[in-house]
Amino acid sequence: MTPSRSSAGLIGRRNECQALDDLLEGARAGRSAALVLRGEAGIGKTELLKYLLEQSSGSRVVRAAGVQSEMELSYAGLHQLCAPLLAGVDHLPGPQRDALATAFGLRTGVAPDRFLVGLAVLSLLADAGGNQPLICLIDDAQWLDQASALTLAFVARRLHAESVVLVFAVREPPPDETLAGLTELPVEGLPERDSRTLLDSVVTGPLDQRVRDRIIAESRGNPLALLELPRGRIAAELAGGFGHPEARPLSSQIEREFLRRVESLPAETRRLMFTAAADPVGDARLLKRAAERLGIDVDAAASEASELMTLHTDVRFRHPLVRSAVYRVASLTDRQSAHRALAASIDADLDPDRRAWHLAQAAPGPDEDVAVELERSAERARARGGIAAVAAFLERASELTHDPARRSQRAVDAAQAKFQAGAFEPAAALLATARAGPPDELTRARIDVLHAGIAFTQGRGTEAPPLLLAAARRLEQLDVAAARETYLEAVAAVIFAGHLARSPGWQEVGEAARGAPRPQVPRATDELLDALAVRLMDGYGPSVPMIERVLGAFSDGDVPVQESLRWLLLAGVIAADLWDLERWNLVAARHVTIIREAGALSELPLALDSSAVVHVFAGELAAAESVIEEVRTVSAAIGSNQPPFGALALAAVRGHEREARMLIDATVSEGTQYGQGLGVTVAHCHHAVLCNGLARYEEAMTAAQAAAEHQQEFGAPRWALAELVEAAARSGASELAFGALEQLSETTQVSGTDWALGVEAYSRALLSEGDAAESLYREAIERLSRTRVRVNLARAHLLYGEWLVQENRRVDARAQLDVSHEMLSRFGADAFAERARRALQAVGAKVGKRTVTTSTALTAQEAQIARLAGDGLTNTEIGARLFLSHHTVEWHLRKVFSKLGIASRREIPSMLPQGAATSA
Repeated sequence: MTPSRSSAGLIGRRNECQALDDLLEGARAGRSAALVLRGEAGIGKTELLKYLLEQSSGSRVVRAAGVQSEMELSYAGLHQLCAPLLAGVDHLPGPQRDALATAFGLRTGVAPDRFLVGLAVLSLLADAGGNQPLICLIDDAQWLDQASALTLAFVARRLHAESVVLVFAVREPPPDETLAGLTELPVEGLPERDSRTLLDSVVTGPLDQRVRDRIIAESRGNPLALLELPRGRIAAELAGGFGHPEARPLSSQIEREFLRRVESLPAETRRLMFTAAADPVGDARLLKRAAERLGIDVDAAASEASELMTLHTDVRFRHPLVRSAVYRVASLTDRQSAHRALAASIDADLDPDRRAWHLAQAAPGPDEDVAVELERSAERARARGGIAAVAAFLERASELTHDPARRSQRAVDAAQAKFQAGAFEPAAALLATARAGPPDELTRARIDVLHAGIAFTQGRGTEAPPLLLAAARRLEQLDVAAARETYLEAVAAVIFAGHLARSPGWQEVGEAARGAPRPQVPRATDELLDALAVRLMDGYGPSVPMIERVLGAFSDGDVPVQESLRWLLLAGVIAADLWDLERWNLVAARHVTIIREAGALSELPLALDSSAVVHVFAGELAAAESVIEEVRTVSAAIGSNQPPFGALALAAVRGHEREARMLIDATVSEGTQYGQGLGVTVAHCHHAVLCNGLARYEEAMTAAQAAAEHQQEFGAPRWALAELVEAAARSGASELAFGALEQLSETTQVSGTDWALGVEAYSRALLSEGDAAESLYREAIERLSRTRVRVNLARAHLLYGEWLVQENRRVDARAQLDVSHEMLSRFGADAFAERARRALQAVGAKVGKRTVTTSTALTAQEAQIARLAGDGLTNTEIGARLFLSHHTVEWHLRKVFSKLGIASRREIPSMLPQGAATSA
């Protein structure tokens, strides 16, 4: 297709225009898309956006552009894009509406989770594209503020059936990987023929052929270079080739050409341009007020600058490189004068943050008044969820602080914000500044806590405990509550490090936690710290009564929301350690609920994963799969990368060998590399489950031994003892089996739950004979029947049936094996079900293999949406869970109805496997 307009900027862009036309055609047909135009400065990305704008008849178009000096102002670019659509905010679900309004500063409130803001923008754009296609054009995306860039990338990855198109123009090389994975259209240099045509369009006089060839070669087909490099050259230079070639990157060459033209302007014109470049908003009225303060004749200066900058209702530079060239050529004194005039021209009540920022840039040295203003701006940014802006304000506040101790405190505040924004290296640099303060004891403690957080996040978890202990000891004399919380963080760090924890290890951390100062009014977290200190120091048995009490508080909802958000994951770990699935389920479900209500979506994958493991133990494998799919969805949406414990548990119980082994190998490798010993033990335990299901008992025995080796760890080592008893008994390693049983009994008897005692009973039965064995199998089934641990119950029936086959009691064996086979088949525990089927065949029963249900025709996402719809969730509620628009949910449900042959949501539950309901 030939472009409908023939501007010089589109010479040689036939293929690129065709790609953009295809996007528009898809949007008009109800399909969404996201595209990244990537290329060097001046290559023509902005011209392609203009082409798309001109072709978008019948569509609604919204635009935004990144501005380099505005990169620290969170959600500035996003607000620019969404401003024309804000009438639709009132139609969003309440949490999304509040999050977006708070992020844009339209109301005050608790800082919103950025992923909830992303979901709100997705809904806003989807609704705006409901009546006509919506085209979103984002120029200079490399200069978007971090919050806007991450949010728009998040939205771009969630688009599907909304008639929304997002097109980003971004400079090469990319500054980061924010837009990685989106479809890209590289915008490259023009072919030589088109380059000559474009050059001829701006050179009207004679041009020496050798000069022409040099310009063509040096421009490498860059349209802006071809248009701008000849401008202002003297005739002799062009005709005779007397210019000086530049050994500089092309963007710098172009910028240098702009710079040369700026330098040729009168001083007053340059001052006007300096001032315009210092303010990214482009507010012409503000610029005029500032110029008047500087004594500039605005009309005359603007006329002189008209080829490079226009001044009407707003300020527009000819190209972003003009702005950067202008700002670069200004002296420090000129920049400070411009910022000072702009600050004085801004109404402090209407825009206090931008005023404070300009004051900060104008300050020639330390200025406490400005630093205080920046702190206030940081607090306002924090309320909007703009962590990157918080960090920028506080970092500059620290630089403007004269008092060393106060400077250290502000540097730590800035480092905290940088850490929360994911900027770990800049956070560490700020901590070095803070440490040089010199800091007071409280600030030193905060530095250690932050260093520990950075180390843990960057996979250096073994470095965290000593830093946390040092911080807790400093805090003891300053803030008892903070000291105890920091000791609890140290305990949690050493628990997750497990057997890979370095010095200080379990005993040292436990001893330090036990010696922590006592609070006047203990909280649930104080009791948790005391209980875990006993667990680390004295072992499993002595700690159980204390842990049961504190677990009761967490599972009953007696702990405040903020404390629950922080510690419910750890509460789930200790519930698993106590063999208490009921409380584990309550804790996990409450964790998911309060995370959703608080909008703290960055913490959701870990909470969902814990809930998925509960579903696996309960035999609700379809529900577990749905939750695991949500974990994948959320993790992909927010860029989370966590150990896949839920997926690993599910694959192991199902006996899906290839998937399970891949997950096991990855978890062991990454856990070993990053010092996550508990994760390594969990992987070995599930390896043993997998192999016991496949009847590969010697391999199961090896894996179970690896998991059971570290009995000081939580949960998995004791589960592994039961797997070891079964595998060793089946392998004829009776001595090993009896030893494992003795270890198992030491904890199950103390725990006293029906899950623990039921598992012990069938493990003991495996090593018993005659009436004693039968009595133990029956006890196991009776106890496990009183729990929701249905997988272990089905395995108890299986073991009992296999024993009855050995006893040649064929009728009795068939009764137990029928129950086991039915349960395991219904769950989808295929490997264990196959064991039951083979045992049934051994007693003469004819058992068919599990049949494929209609629901298996659904994709993973379709099945997930179907289950949520079957649970009664609306399309909007499903979209909120899965980070999809309600339009996309509706599109998927139409396919579900077609594949299942149903006409309404009410029919969905009957078409899905039992146990598909999702309570998470």
